[in-house]
Amino acid sequence: MTSSQNDPQSDRRPLIIAFDLDDTLYDERSYVESGLRAVADYGARQYGLEAEAAFTFMRDVLDAQGRGAIFDAWLGHHGLLTQARVRDCLRIYRGHRPTLHLNAAAQALLPRLAAHPLYLVTDGNKLVQHRKVQALAIAPLFRKVFITHRHGIKHAKPSPYCFERILERENADWPDLVYIGDNPAKDFVSLNAKGAKTVRVLTGVHRDAQAASGYEAQHRLPDLAGFPGLLPRLTA
Repeated sequence: MTSSQNDPQSDRRPLIIAFDLDDTLYDERSYVESGLRAVADYGARQYGLEAEAAFTFMRDVLDAQGRGAIFDAWLGHHGLLTQARVRDCLRIYRGHRPTLHLNAAAQALLPRLAAHPLYLVTDGNKLVQHRKVQALAIAPLFRKVFITHRHGIKHAKPSPYCFERILERENADWPDLVYIGDNPAKDFVSLNAKGAKTVRVLTGVHRDAQAASGYEAQHRLPDLAGFPGLLPRLTA
């Protein structure tokens, strides 16, 4: 990698801007509910259960307990609980083709950043994340989509591995990179230490999370709508 540190300001290339996916560019809750509806429809076909009631039950469990044991609770409620049936539900959930939409701020922002090299770096099941990217139809907006699990789970965030690949592709250094994410538990800590620029949007399930020392982003925004106002400071 070559340093741009001594380049004249006028000769600097645009910052490389990388985005997280879930709860940064779209509301991940919409994906979860889409998957629960797919499982509810499966329950109607397989067990004769009423689909809308099944969806409502699973959504209530989600709100009360999180995602950990939704299908166990639903199947158990109907006397159908077995580990094989839970696995079937997980297969339906992970394999369904969701209908997703960028949040309004992301939809407005991404076209405005066309002069910058844009990348996507997202954790999670590689097939699930690929289907999300397909559903959002956003791959053409990015020079490359990095689904970290394609490179091995050990390279999921906070590993800097995929960000290092971005810098290699761009022949750039860490200060040339901005990463925008939402989860202070993993999105920023390694990049802060490397000297990259980090931005946290206070959206989604982590919006109220308190970051441990060193884990918070350098900049915080209510949502992506504030990023154009921040960009001159990041460039300077």
